[in-house]
Amino acid sequence: MEATGTDEVEKIKSKFMSAWHNMKYSWVLKTKTYFSRNSPVFLLGKCYHFKTDESGDLSMDGSNFDKIKTEISGNVEEFRKDFISRIWLTYREEFPQIKGSALTTDCGWGCTLRTGQMLLAQGLMLHFLGRAWVWPDALDIDSSDSDSWTAHTVKKLTASFEASLTAEREPKILSNHHKRTQRRNRDDSELRNEVYHRKIISWFGDSPLAAFGLHQLIEYGKKSGKIAGDWYGPAVVAHILRKAVEEARDPELQGVTVYVAQDCTVYSSDVIDRQCSFMDSGKADAKAVIILVPVRLGGERTNMDYLEFVKGILSLEYCVGIIGGKPKQSYYFAGFQDDSLIYMDPHYCQSFVDVSIKDFPLESFHCPSPKKMSFKKMDPSCTVGFYCRTVQDFEKASEEITKMLQSSSKEKYPLFTFVKGHSRDYDFASSPLHEENYLFSEDEKKRLKRFSTEEFVLL
Repeated sequence: MEATGTDEVEKIKSKFMSAWHNMKYSWVLKTKTYFSRNSPVFLLGKCYHFKTDESGDLSMDGSNFDKIKTEISGNVEEFRKDFISRIWLTYREEFPQIKGSALTTDCGWGCTLRTGQMLLAQGLMLHFLGRAWVWPDALDIDSSDSDSWTAHTVKKLTASFEASLTAEREPKILSNHHKRTQRRNRDDSELRNEVYHRKIISWFGDSPLAAFGLHQLIEYGKKSGKIAGDWYGPAVVAHILRKAVEEARDPELQGVTVYVAQDCTVYSSDVIDRQCSFMDSGKADAKAVIILVPVRLGGERTNMDYLEFVKGILSLEYCVGIIGGKPKQSYYFAGFQDDSLIYMDPHYCQSFVDVSIKDFPLESFHCPSPKKMSFKKMDPSCTVGFYCRTVQDFEKASEEITKMLQSSSKEKYPLFTFVKGHSRDYDFASSPLHEENYLFSEDEKKRLKRFSTEEFVLL
């Protein structure tokens, strides 16, 4: 009886926390973001120009894109479509209870797990859809709905869990979705892409069965001493993502692997070994690899000397973004303009969406407006990600990034390195073993603990 009462208190507390965070971060979707007309904008390797005969800044938010389109020439619409097509994963509320806790929301603590999910989602989009893919419905998103999300959440404080799932939001969104679906005659390629689009999002659903959902990531985090409600650092999340992909059982995911750099070093032979390992289907085809490199861009504050390197990384089409942010506030960095980074913010609490139902609503998984932040405000702790489809792609990427590292490094040591051969300390981080009780080796646990407490050795 006492335990039941405690659970109820925790649920009520979670509801109030969700409302508080939505009021706290509601300005994120409402405030305008200004883009210069005179500087190129880069988004995950693609370059966009907004230059016109007029000078000055371009205001860009979700509510006035149409107005912008008539004011300037260039490819603002293409940028908008590309940005909205990226998968946006935010705080959610009223999802199934997390095992071992009373939590039904990740508000206030799950932001780095969410930005890690966004990075992995981009890697999977490159793998299954390609960089040129854009969501056909991207320009149909009604961003004005975001203005009512905060009030909507506050109202739900007095509603039951069941009513919140069935009565208010879902019918409206499903209705809009079906109207758009009926409006288009899609060819086979579009239909195939839409299937993969939905499948990728479903892998990140907030349910215990979703391969890369919050529930699964938290289970893997427990092996490194983390529990639901803890704050996760970018390096810890990198290792959790690696383990989640390694343990995924969906046949579609057998052609992808994740490698996490060890102590700022990418060992080429270890990467190739992971790519060339036999897939469960018995085929010997090489796997695509997502390479995650936890790094530190300075001491207490980000060193501005690393700006050009970060911009160079985000200019590569095989870059899948950066897990970073401000101190104790994680963002998913996907591009830049001048000395400002373009990001997606997970700090907005949305309603749980059941991704197991047919034609589940997609709108809340796509961000209606980009945000910018000065590079100097970035927390120095981050994880950089790359996607390589083949061994040849990896070898080409390692050469290209090595040149970039050397040219951008004013010090004797680059931010991280690619080394030929295998790692001398061959541990579970690069091992194909799948023992459930040994998800992380003792050395890896020590390394994760060091990363999570932000104690880095600076060269």
